[in-house]
Amino acid sequence: MTTVSSPAGTAAVVGWVGSARDRERGARRLLDALGRPGAAPPLPPGDYAAVLVYGDRVLLLRDGQARVPLFFSEYGGRVTAASTSAGSLGSATGLDLRYFCRYLTGNLAQPHTDLTPFTGVHRVLGGEVVEVSRTGRMRGRTPTCVRRVTGPPERAADGPTRVRAARELRLALENAVRSRMGTMTACHVSGGTDSTSVALLAARLLAGERGDPGELVLLAGRFTHGELASERPYLNLAVARIRSLAPSARPLIVDTDGVADFDDFEHHAGDADEPHRHAFRAPFWSRLHTAAAELGCDTLLTGCGADPVADANPYVLHRLARTGRLRQMTRQARSWAAGSGRGLRDVVHAYVVQPALPLATERATALAGGGTVLGGLGAFNRPGWLRPGFARAHGYREAGIAESRFVFGGRPEQSLYAAANYSAAPDPLSWQRAARDGFLLSHPFLDPDVIATMSGLPASVAFEPGRPKAVLRAAMADLLPAPLADRTVKVPFDDLYARGLRAHGDELITLCRSARHPLVPEMFDVETLCRAVAEARLGTGDAYSWDRLNGSLALVAWLERLSAS
Repeated sequence: MTTVSSPAGTAAVVGWVGSARDRERGARRLLDALGRPGAAPPLPPGDYAAVLVYGDRVLLLRDGQARVPLFFSEYGGRVTAASTSAGSLGSATGLDLRYFCRYLTGNLAQPHTDLTPFTGVHRVLGGEVVEVSRTGRMRGRTPTCVRRVTGPPERAADGPTRVRAARELRLALENAVRSRMGTMTACHVSGGTDSTSVALLAARLLAGERGDPGELVLLAGRFTHGELASERPYLNLAVARIRSLAPSARPLIVDTDGVADFDDFEHHAGDADEPHRHAFRAPFWSRLHTAAAELGCDTLLTGCGADPVADANPYVLHRLARTGRLRQMTRQARSWAAGSGRGLRDVVHAYVVQPALPLATERATALAGGGTVLGGLGAFNRPGWLRPGFARAHGYREAGIAESRFVFGGRPEQSLYAAANYSAAPDPLSWQRAARDGFLLSHPFLDPDVIATMSGLPASVAFEPGRPKAVLRAAMADLLPAPLADRTVKVPFDDLYARGLRAHGDELITLCRSARHPLVPEMFDVETLCRAVAEARLGTGDAYSWDRLNGSLALVAWLERLSAS
C-alpha cells in the first residue's frame, strides 16, 4: 500500500496509478484529481483501489478494470470500515444467501455485482466512487468517467489494413507493458504466443532503458512427463529469444512434474476471501508464484486476456444477423467454421443463436444431453445438484438472467470485452497471496487501449482462417521466433485436471459427504454432486460442466473453512 498526504488530504492506494514504478507519484495524481468536491474527472489508468480522505469527505474507489478488490461495511446508513478483504469485514454467522446463487450461475459473478458473501458488506464496483462523510454517513455511489474500452463501430472495408492494425496493436501493447513494469518484473512464459509476446516486449523495453532499467525474471513451469512435456521445446525457444534481447533476464524455471489439480484443495479453496471456482488450479500457480516472491519480484505480467481480445471477435456474426445482413453472416460463418475446424451449424449456434436466447438454448441443450448429471450443463442453467427450493428462494433464475445479460448484453460483440476483463480480475486466490508475495498480477492484453485497438477492427482485418490472432502475430513478427509465431494450438492443461481427479476424486466426494456447514445440505443435493464428481473422473462432461462442478466444490470447501474459523 502507498500512502501520501498533501494540503488537500490523504490517499491510501493499493496497486499503482499511471506507472507501476512510480507509485507515490501516481497516488498523488489520484489525490489531486478528485480533490474538488463534486469533481468527477476520468479516473487515471492503472490497477488500484484507493481510500481518499479529504477535510469534508472520504472517497472509496477502484479503477475501471477493477484489478484490486475493495469492500466496505455499512450498518444503519453509515460506513463503518473499508478493506480489500470482505472476510475481515463480515461475519461467518451473517451470510447473504443471494450471493451464492449469483456465484453459482457462471464465471463472472464476483467482480461486477455489489453482493458479497457477508450481510452488510458491499463491493465497490469497477470505476465507481463511493462518497462518505467524515462521520461515516453514506452520501452516494456514482460511476465516474472511465476510459472507453471498446472502439468505434466496425469500419468500412476500405479502412485499416492488417499492417496498420498490427502497428497500432504493437504500440498499444508496448505502452501497456511499459506502464506495468516494476523494479523487478516477472513475466509468465509458457512457450505460447501470448505470454511470450508480453515477455519479449518487456525485454525490449528493458534493453532500451538507460540508468537503472530494473530486472526481468522469466517465470515458467516445466513438465518432463505427460502431455505438457511437449511444450518444453517451445518454452526453451521462447526463453532463448527473450534473453537474446535482454541477456540479464533471469530464467526461473520451476519443476512442476509433481503438481496436479486439486492438490490440497481444501486449503487453497478455503483460504480465499471469497469462493473461487479456479481454486483447483491453485497448486500449479502457487508453486510458480512462491518462487517469484522468494526472488523479490514486485510485479508479475501475464498473457491473460489475449484469447478474446487479440483474436477476431466471433460475435460479429450476431451483429450481422441482428442487422439483417444474413448473406454476409452466412459467408463469414462458413469461413469461421472452415478456419476453426467446426461445423457451420455449431458456429451459428454458438455465436448467433445462443447470444440471442442464452437461457432457452441452454435448456434445450440440457434436455438433449440428458442421462448424466453433467450432460448438457452449460454456463447459466441450474446444475442438477443445486436444490430447486434453494434456487427459488434466493433468486437463482434472476441471477442467471443477470449473468447472461452481462456476458452477452444487447451487443455481444462488445460485451465480449467486458466479460474478458472481469474473468481476470480480481483473482481471489492471487489477491489473497498478494500481501505475502509482494506483487500483483497484471494483464497487458486487458489494458483499455489494447482492447480499444482490437475492438475497432473489421472482421476482414482481424480474422484469417486457420491463423488465430492474426493481427497479434503480424504485430510481433520481428520478435517472435518462427516456430512460436506459426503454431496455432497449445497443449491444454487437461492432463493436470484428469490427473487431479484421479488422485483426489475420493477426497472430493468425502469432502462433500462429510461437510458440516449447514448451508451445504440446504443448498446442494450432496449425492448428486458426488455423482457429478464421479462422472468428471471418468471423463464425462465438457469444459462448461466441469467449470460448474469446480465452482460448487470450491464453495463447499470455502464454507467448511468458514465453519472452522
